Formats: sequence, structure tokens, C-alpha cells
Amino acid sequence: MALVVPVTVTAQTNAPAGPAVAKPAPVADLVRAVDIPYEQFTLPNGLRVVVHTDRKAPVVAVSVWYDVGSKHEPAGKTGFAHLFEHLMFNGSENAPGDFFEPLKQVGATDLNGTTYFDRTNYFETVPTAALEQALYLESDRMGYLTGAISQAVLDEQRGVVQNEKREGDNQPYGLVSYKLIEGVFPDGHPYGHSTIGSMADLDKASLGDVKAWFRDHYGPNNAVLVLAGDIDVATAKRLTAKYFGAIKPGPKSVAPAAAVPTLAASKAEVMKDRVAAPLIIKSWPVPGLNDPAAPALEVAAAVLGGLASSRFDNALVKGDKTAVQVSASYSDYAQVGTFTISAVVRPDVDPATVSKRLDALVADFIRTGPTADEVQRTLTSTIARRIGGLEAVGGFGGKAVALAEGALYSNDPGFYKKQLARLAAQTPASVKAAAQQWLTRPAYALTVVPGDRDAYAEAEVPPAVATTTAPETPPKGTRAPMPAVGTVGTLAFPAIERARLANGVELIYANRTTVPVTQMVASFDAGVAADVPDKLGTQAMMLAMIDEGTQRLDSFQLAEAKERLGLDIYTGSSPDRTTVSFRAPSANLAPAAGLWAELLRAPSFPDSELPRVRGQMLTQIAQELTDPEGIAQRIVPPILYGAGSPYAKSRGSGDAAAVKALTRRDLVGFHQAWMRPDKAKIFVVSDRPLAEIKATLDTALAGWTATGIAGTKVFREDRMLPAPRILLVDRPNSPQSRITGGLRTSLKGTDDLLPLITANDALGGDFLGRINMDLREAKHWSYGAFGNFNRNAFAAPYVIVAPVQADKTGASIASMRQELSAFVGAKPLTQAEFDRTITGATRSLAGDFETSGAVLGAMQANDLYRRPDNYYATITQRYRAMTRDELDRAIRSVIDPNRFVWVVIGDAKVVRPQLDTLGLPVEVTSAASVAGASEESK
Repeated sequence: MALVVPVTVTAQTNAPAGPAVAKPAPVADLVRAVDIPYEQFTLPNGLRVVVHTDRKAPVVAVSVWYDVGSKHEPAGKTGFAHLFEHLMFNGSENAPGDFFEPLKQVGATDLNGTTYFDRTNYFETVPTAALEQALYLESDRMGYLTGAISQAVLDEQRGVVQNEKREGDNQPYGLVSYKLIEGVFPDGHPYGHSTIGSMADLDKASLGDVKAWFRDHYGPNNAVLVLAGDIDVATAKRLTAKYFGAIKPGPKSVAPAAAVPTLAASKAEVMKDRVAAPLIIKSWPVPGLNDPAAPALEVAAAVLGGLASSRFDNALVKGDKTAVQVSASYSDYAQVGTFTISAVVRPDVDPATVSKRLDALVADFIRTGPTADEVQRTLTSTIARRIGGLEAVGGFGGKAVALAEGALYSNDPGFYKKQLARLAAQTPASVKAAAQQWLTRPAYALTVVPGDRDAYAEAEVPPAVATTTAPETPPKGTRAPMPAVGTVGTLAFPAIERARLANGVELIYANRTTVPVTQMVASFDAGVAADVPDKLGTQAMMLAMIDEGTQRLDSFQLAEAKERLGLDIYTGSSPDRTTVSFRAPSANLAPAAGLWAELLRAPSFPDSELPRVRGQMLTQIAQELTDPEGIAQRIVPPILYGAGSPYAKSRGSGDAAAVKALTRRDLVGFHQAWMRPDKAKIFVVSDRPLAEIKATLDTALAGWTATGIAGTKVFREDRMLPAPRILLVDRPNSPQSRITGGLRTSLKGTDDLLPLITANDALGGDFLGRINMDLREAKHWSYGAFGNFNRNAFAAPYVIVAPVQADKTGASIASMRQELSAFVGAKPLTQAEFDRTITGATRSLAGDFETSGAVLGAMQANDLYRRPDNYYATITQRYRAMTRDELDRAIRSVIDPNRFVWVVIGDAKVVRPQLDTLGLPVEVTSAASVAGASEESK
């Protein structure tokens, strides 16, 4: 339980007078900090190769971008590009089997593939010594794929994709994107259908269709290969010629005609969904990223609804309080774009009222344009975030992505620099002109209101089909064998330094100089476990209110001050810790730290803002109760920890009745009991030296001392284990069931769990784990299923999460129980699984900690779990000393398949008959009843 001693509700006497005003770094200086030097060349077969050298870590990002996306799909073949993305992970002629297997063994990180309107990409970051193997794999699926695609492989991945679609459709507002695309683009427009496609088109895809699709679109002359990291151009030329040079070019992709459409007239539609609050969306078709208007539209979106101080926020959320959330965004595709605004309406407000206010705000913006200060704040915030995003060489948004996008969409790998220069050149006049040109045209509007969804074909339970597992096949030998991996370089985890501020707060610091950015986290020993037992949601409300103002600045002024500095401040909580985080360009370190410290130590919790924020929180709670994941979050924690554990308080955003009754006194009391220097540690990763960081924080936090009595958390062992059973929460007409399997253990997060976590890699912790490979790859009943230890300081239960198609719910639970029993029984961890896990874990370390954010997270984890600062610097030796038998014994000592409690969120009329066959008691409740659940279901 958590104890909070009553306190008087007064402003802290040690509040600062406010940071000295300092001039932010000029935008031009920030733009100059974004630089990705590159060289490029083209192979005779047309493969374009872009090379960027970055020697900070012994890793190379391999990123292959194909000029094929959903815009290239003809009628009747929607979803083909995305389906093929999945097929290309299922092995090629000379590297058969799942591509994740060899890439796991080489220690690949940031490994994935994605498809969108304009492209399909595949990427991984690998140790330098494994680069040749990665290039072999990428070239084999580029040039030697069709012989590996069988009917069984096609059926398998078709099922996976369809469950990916069901998983998205099953969310609140899950059908909105389809309506939006159809409303903005006319029938037959290349951008007029979703990337994931229709169930019917996916069902019709034949083996001949997909092989023809590959031959038409995946030649080297339709691809850009970016190599970024520990590589030079000479090496890149030699290796790309070796592995890609023999691949013959194919037909050249031709961009379809895709003019920016003009709607004949504005159109408005209404749809019903299982949501707690209405949603209004309005979208305009606009030009794409290569159009001169693109940067102006980006600024317009930020000013209207992107900034924390946006006009929509100020008018609708903070002003008349008719909306609980607003946004505006500009989506810049290669040939067209969309400009979209939205508002989640307060549940007791007529959506028509908010719709009219949105129209009036847009009209005023078109008439007057943005102010110079609004433009400047947008530029600083946007460019500061892009600087931080370029620290990684690969992944979803690193330097390889910036170069590949430029090459593919704009025929210029350095286009990112032109984009930033054009963005920095925007003025109020240029933004106003773009808004007047494009936002005065007809728009599509969609209003989503609470109610039962109308029936739609894609939610229907699919007809039963026989499942055929794709057989294992040997390499076909159509080229030389796969090269071996060389000696992988060891992790150079940064040295951790510690100091104490003048007020006694411990400072834990690491130096990283890749980007000129400073990240800090003030971590307080509080967390959800500290929430007030009979007022669950107090901590969440305190965090929601903490940036509503200080004694010097109101919420409007605070938001604008952050934007002028390019400062992002985030709040968060885990079961054990409450955090207030900071990220800013190091050029603005002193004023940004001063503002962060002001908010940290002296938030005003203004009474005037409390009703609005409370309304937002209540809407969030109601939204959680319409979402399968949100429902599970309220039921599972008491099962995992025991109803009396502080961790059992971890139930979404809190209790609605308690949140309604919270007062400013409650929030101030919680803040003074828990958000105090004697419960704080500050973690920093920066390019600036420790001495400068310490001096800056000593100044910013001077005089910050604890007042009143600190809160306490009490953990007691609950020896009453939950009875094995199935809890079914009825959510009618759900196309998927969300399954959670929970096992309470006697473990603590501070125990040495490395052997258990390592053993679990082969069971549930990895894509190649048995649970996922069975439900996703073998049976294609799920888009992904995983099991892991939920590691908290004083508890570490084991939790499986598996969203599965509704008609396979019972069979999926039976299958997972079989996998669990086999892993700790007759089919234990194999030597091959052990070798793969250890090899992958040791080789991936350099990639795991490439970014400052990853290092910052590791520093906090080491502190929470009471591990030494050099834990990751020495972990390789620990991995290499492990044995298969040691890991087998460890996992057998914890996993008991017969003690799991299974929670299912799904359609009871479909699911209940399946569950009744499993030999476990089944308890049924409604989704509506979960809101009042305050203890473990009886």
C-alpha cells in the first residue's frame, strides 16, 4: 500500500524565482547541425547504392527500399505489396526458412520491413563482421526468391496479414483510416485504398499472381540500397558488386498518374463505433513532399494543431473546453498529400458545435495566417526533434531512412537538407499563402459517434480451412553459399559517472557526442505502486496537471517557452518509478534546464485547469474500457500480483469515481510526498561534459529541498495463489480475441533474472520463440504472440499476450499450454535454440546501445534492479559462461503450465463454446462491468 501524509496546500517555499531569460540558439545553427555526408554509385544492373560513414559503433545499417507500394496495385489486387513484404521474410532459394533466424544469429537489431503507399522497405542494423551475410540475405531475396514461394508459404503469410488487419480493425476507431482514404481520394486513384488491402483481394491472391508481382517490381533497378555506419565507399563497391552484381534488372516501376484530386464538393459522413467519445476528422487532398507548398503546409499543421500551444489546443481544449484532444497533421507522400485535422469531443458536447468551431478556426487562420512567433516556435521544435532522430544509423527513422527517402522520392539522397532549408525559410506570408491555396478547397469530414458498428464483411469469421505448414527446404544452390560471420566487435558501453548536486540529489551521467542533444530523466521512487489506494488515478492526474503552469508561467506561456527552446518535457510512470524527462538541443541547455526545473519543483496545479484536465482523464478512462488492451489492463494486475499488492493498482488511468472526486489538495499532497529531492535521482546522457551538466543543474535546482513527510510503499508477499481458470470478458462482435496468460511467481526484479530471461527467448521472448512461431507462422492465427517476465523491483510475473482470430481462441490457448508444457517437459530448450540465443544476445549488444535513449534506459534499469554501472560492459562474459542445462533448470523452476490464469477479451457467443472444451473453469463478465472491478474477480 502507499501512504500519503496530509499536507497543507500551499506553494512550496523553495520555489525558484524563475530561470534567467536566455536567447535560444538560432534556427540556422540548428539546421547546420543536421548533416549526413554520403557518396553514391549505381551498379550496371541499375541498383543505386548510397553510403554514409559513421564509425561511432561497429555496426552497419542495411536498408533496401523498393519503388513499389500500394499505389502501384491495380484494382482487385489491393494489399499485394504488403503481402509481399511478409513473403520476403519467409526465405529465399539459397537462404530457406525464416529470415529472422540467420539475422537473429548475427545479432541484427532494428530489424523489420514496412509497406506504404510509395514504397516497400527492409532494414536491419548488423555488426560490421556480419555485413556480408546481411548483404547475401538481402540480395538472395532480391534475385532468388520465386523458387522459395510455395502455396503453403503463401497461405501462411496471407493468414498472418489478415490477422494483422483484424488486430487493427478491433481497436476503437479502427475503421476510420479506411473511410478517410475513400473520402479524400476518388475511386480508382492510386492512393485511394489502404496499404493492407481487402480481405477479398488477399483471399484471391494466387501463387502465379504473387510471383508475377515479384518479377514486375523487385528488380535491382527498382531499388535503393543504403549502407550507413562502419563502412566506406570502397568496401561498399566491392561487396555490393559481389552480392548484387549478378542479379538481372527487371521492368522499371512507373509511378502511376496521381494528381491531387479536387473534391466536387465538401462531403460529411457519420459512422458508429464502440468508442467513449465522438471523433471529428476533416481532411483535404494537398500536394506531396516535392511541391513548393510542402514546408508551408507542415508549418500550418503545427500552428493549428501540432504544437502544445496550437490554436486548436488553446481554443478547444483549454479555452471553451469542448474537446479533450485535438491535432492537425500534414502527410507528405511522394506524389500527393493530405492535410488532416481532428478533435476528440468531450462526451457531453454536441459534435456539431466542435465541428463549427474547427471550421471557424481554420477560416481565421486562412484569413490572418500565423504570427512570426508561431512560425519560429514551429521551426525550432521541428528541427530539434529531427536532430535527435538522426542519432541512429538505421531503424525506422535514422540516417539511412533520410537518405533512402530522398533518393527514392526526390532522386536526391541529400533532399533532407533541402527540406530543412525550405522549412527554415518559411514566413507568416508563405504559410498563409499555402493555407489560402489549399485549405479553401472542398474537404472530406467524418464524425465517429458511440454506438454499435454496422456490420461489415471483413469482420466475419473466416470459413474453416485446413492448415498446411510450409515444409523445410534445403538451399537450392543457385549461387554460392552464405558467407560466415567474422569476429564481432565487443560493446563499448559508455563509462558511467556519478556526482551529487549541491542539494544532495544523485546525478548519474554518460557522455555521448553523436548528436548535440541533452537528455535527462528525473526519476522518483514512486510509480503506480505509490498511487493512493482509495483514490486510484491520483498519480496520473498529478502528472497530467504538472505542466499546466508554474508560479511564474501559466499553461499557455509554459508551452510557448518550451517550443522556443526546442524543449520536450515528458512525464511517465512505471510500477516503481515516476519520471519527468527532458530533451533539448545542447545549445539551449541552460535555459531549457531552468524551465524543466521550474516545472519539476514548483508546479502550480491551478484550480482553474483542474475541471478540464479531469474531464480529459475521465474520457481517457472511458476510452480504455472500449479497447481490448485497456480492459485487460484492469483485470490482469490483481491476478499477477495479488489484490493487496501495490502493483495491483496498475489499472489503466485510474478509477473514474475517484478521479471525479480529486481536488487540488490531493494533487499537491501527492506531489509533496513523492516528487521530492530525497526520492529523486537524475540520469543524464549528453554531449556536454559532466562538469557543465552539474553546474547547470546546481543553478536550476538551487534551494530545492523536501518539505513535509515522505510517502512510503509497503510490499508484502501474498501467499494466496490465484486458482487456474479462464476469465472471459464479453466484447460482442470482436473479430479477434485478446488472450492474456498470467503466472504469478515468487521472483523479484532485483533477483538475477538473466538466466531466466535468456531461456525464455526461445519460448516467448523473441519472434523466433516457440509461442509466436506456432500461432503466427505455423498456424497463422495471430499477427504476433509473446511471453515475458514483467520485471518490477519487487515482483516479476510471467505474462503471455496473444491476439488471435476469434474462431481460434480456444485452440490457441490449448496450443500455448502445449508449448509451455513441452518447453519445461518433454521438449526442453534445444542446443540449437541455446546457441542462437547466446550468439544473438552477444552480437547484438553494439546495436542495442547505439543511441543515447537506449543508454539512458539502461542506466535507469541498472539502478532500479540494483545492478552495477558496468553491468552491460560485462554481460558478454556472463552470456558466454552459460550452459543449456543451466538455462533449462532455471526456466523449469519457474514456469508451471498448470497454474496460469487466462483472461480473454472477445465475443462470448463465438468464444465461450471453444473455452468450455479446455478443462478449466470459465467465468464470464461483460466489458461494461470491468469499470467497477476493484479486486480480483471472484
